[in-house]
Amino acid sequence: MKTALTNVRVFDGRRLLEPATVVVEGALIGTGPDGARVVDGGGAVLLPGLIDAHVHLHGPENLRQLRDHGVTTALDMATWPPALVDSLRAVPGLTDVRSPGTLAIAAGGLHSGMPGVPPDSVVTGPGDAERFVAARVAEGADYIKIVADRPGPGALDQPTLDALVAAAHAHGRLVVAHAASVGAYAMAQEAGADVLTHVPGDRALDAAASARVHAAGRAVVPTLTMMEGLAAAGLPGVDYAAARGSVAALHRAGVPVLAGTDSNATPGVPFTPPHGSSLHHELELLVDAGLSPLDALRAATVLPARHFGLTDRGAIRPGRRADLVLIDGDPLADVRATRRILRVWCGGAEHVAG
Repeated sequence: MKTALTNVRVFDGRRLLEPATVVVEGALIGTGPDGARVVDGGGAVLLPGLIDAHVHLHGPENLRQLRDHGVTTALDMATWPPALVDSLRAVPGLTDVRSPGTLAIAAGGLHSGMPGVPPDSVVTGPGDAERFVAARVAEGADYIKIVADRPGPGALDQPTLDALVAAAHAHGRLVVAHAASVGAYAMAQEAGADVLTHVPGDRALDAAASARVHAAGRAVVPTLTMMEGLAAAGLPGVDYAAARGSVAALHRAGVPVLAGTDSNATPGVPFTPPHGSSLHHELELLVDAGLSPLDALRAATVLPARHFGLTDRGAIRPGRRADLVLIDGDPLADVRATRRILRVWCGGAEHVAG
């Protein structure tokens, strides 16, 4: 099936282009419209499929929720068992998934109390790092997720974090580090993690700390939606003003900020952002923290594709994966327009909103 989307204003990563035609041919963005079914976009805006750079998945219903809200790629940040992750990969017509599988934690830490956490999540010391990473790679992990908790009992120590990052890089895997305090940020950076997810909830990063993140070439997924929810729930040590201030400081320093929500449906978790709709809230919070609407759109399209090595998506170009979102309104004038979804294409499969 070939479809020609006529009269659409394409977001090219920097601006909205004049009305044009985009061809969907199979799973990819094509070129010539000859013989195509025509869909008149009526001057609506066509975005690359949105990417949520921090989710947790529980079943195919999450993929449908994500797809319905224009999220065509989900970067999972810990789901188990491996059979569940495998069942969610490459489902035709639904959101595409990347995952680390199981995350690396310390015995006795906050994450060790999550429901059903696998025993082999626990890394006992630097000498156990290769075992953990090799097991994840064998399961098909796309990247490695580690937890850098507040320094102290129940947290992975610096030598263990260092060893995990070194092992992951030796296996050719990117490392994403959970870090939600200033101390954890420093440890994750010293270990050489590639992407930091969350921002400190204890106090805001200052200009010097933000400059260090930028100098190291790291990207950050703040998950302001989760930080806001945890603060509202009264979780000790989480100050939303500090989280928002960290995002502002990181953005001013030139650190790439990626949009991620920490959406989940885990029993017992203090806050569970809904899959799909929460990404639109995240974009609004990023704008409130100082990003422009353009920056926010890039945070959910081209930037996560770039920093996670997803070279086949994040932009609307011939030969790229046909992940597209047609919306009613100009998101560069008001980022809330991303909520007004008309149609979504996941790998070329069309879904009409409503």
